Amino acid sequence: MTGKRFFVGGLLAVGLLGGCEPFEDDGGGGGAGDVRFSKGFAFVREDDRNVFVVDDAGDPNSPQRLTSTGGAYWPSVSRDGRSIVFVQRGGGTSLLTVPTTGGTVATLFTENDAACARGCTNFRTPTFSPDGRSVVFVFSPGNSSLTSLGRVNTDGSGFQELTPNLPVGFGAPSFVPNGTAVVAPSGSGLQQLNQVAYVPVSGGAIIYSSLGNDVVAVANRVAVSPDGSQVALDGRGSSSSVRTYVGTLSGRGNLGTLRRVTSYGGASAQETWPVWTGASQVGFLFVDSAGGDPGIYRSTVSAAPSNSVTLAVPSAAEPSYGPL
Repeated sequence: MTGKRFFVGGLLAVGLLGGCEPFEDDGGGGGAGDVRFSKGFAFVREDDRNVFVVDDAGDPNSPQRLTSTGGAYWPSVSRDGRSIVFVQRGGGTSLLTVPTTGGTVATLFTENDAACARGCTNFRTPTFSPDGRSVVFVFSPGNSSLTSLGRVNTDGSGFQELTPNLPVGFGAPSFVPNGTAVVAPSGSGLQQLNQVAYVPVSGGAIIYSSLGNDVVAVANRVAVSPDGSQVALDGRGSSSSVRTYVGTLSGRGNLGTLRRVTSYGGASAQETWPVWTGASQVGFLFVDSAGGDPGIYRSTVSAAPSNSVTLAVPSAAEPSYGPL
C-alpha cells in the first residue's frame, strides 16, 4: 500500500489560546513539514512520544514536529485548526496546548489542581468544544477505579466534573456539533466499555445505548460525525479483533444499529482511534498485532464494508483530524 497526498487550498495564521501558562520547556517546535498546517492530521509517534501534524497538502512522510520533550499522548485539533490540546505524562499528567504551526507549549490544567475537589489524576483523551472555549477530558477522581469526565475552560478556569459519583466509568469524549453534549464510551472500566453514553455538558439525564450483538466493547474512542448524525467507534468483537463501525445518532442521543465500515486486514489486524475526515469518510489507526508499524488510513463510509482503504500517514498513532 502506498501513500497518497491530498490537496486543499488556503493558509491560516495561528496563535496560542489565551490564558494558558507557558510550559517550562517550550518543546522546541519546528520540524520538517513543507506546508503550514491548515487542515489535516495531528498524531504522536510511539518511538518518541512527540506531537506531529501533517497538512492534507503536505508530505505525509515529512510531518512537522510540534514538541520535543516526549511524554505526549492523545493530541486533539481545535475546530478552528489553530491549536492542539494533549496530555503530557511525566511525574503526573497535565493538559497542554501548542499551536498547530509550532511555538510555545502552554500548560492548561494540572493533576490535583485545587479546583478539582475529589482530586484529579491520570488525565486522558482531551477534546476541544466546538467554540474552542473549553476542553473535556477523562480523569481518575480521587482513589476511584472508575474514570470520569471533566471540563475546564481554555484559560484554565472553571473546572467542572460532568459525571460525578456514577457507578460506571467513561472513555474518550467527542462533542456533538452544537456543543451541548459529548458522546463517550462507558462501562465498568477502560477495558470494559460496553455502551455509549450521551452526556449533556450543562447537566441533565445521561442517555446510555448498547452496542448490539456484533461489538463486545469499544476499544478506545467514539467520534461524532461533522453533522452530528452518526458516530464512528473502534469495536472489539468476540474474537478480540478491533474494527471500525458506524451507527446513527438520534437528536436525543440514542445510538442506532452499528455497521462495519471496512473488511480490510486479517484476523490479527486492529483498527483503532477512529476520526471523521469528512461527511462520509473516516480515518483510523491500523496496525497488525502480529507486527508492523502503525499508520493512519482512510476509508469511505458506505452501506457495505469496503476493502478499499488509503494510507494517509505512516508511522503514526492516536490520530486527530481537523478542522472539519
